[in-house]
Amino acid sequence: QVQLVESGGGLVQPGGSQRLSCAASGIISNTYAMGWYRQAPGKQRELVANLTSAGSTNYVDSVKGRFTISRDNAKNTLYLQMNSLKPEDTAVYYCNAYYMNFRGLVYNYWGQGTRVTVSS
Repeated sequence: QVQLVESGGGLVQPGGSQRLSCAASGIISNTYAMGWYRQAPGKQRELVANLTSAGSTNYVDSVKGRFTISRDNAKNTLYLQMNSLKPEDTAVYYCNAYYMNFRGLVYNYWGQGTRVTVSS
């Protein structure tokens, strides 16, 4: 059974930092493309950052230079280091794992989400 369990959310002041973690079980995370998505109230879920199995990263423009996605293969855990947080970063953050095999069969998993609130 695949599980993605996020942690690290909470209330943080503008300009502050927070690190989110996503502990994966049931999959070998470095064989998957892993990503962080977020959904703010009244908005659609958007990709924040992803990390391919080859180690390439991609960020949405609004977080470039502030957020860093990384993975600890030994712990099978994905991280999102968030610095210089802004109120507009307030959202529920979701961990995602994606894999497509050579037959085109897609494996797509989501965590339950962790809420980040940036407010003074």
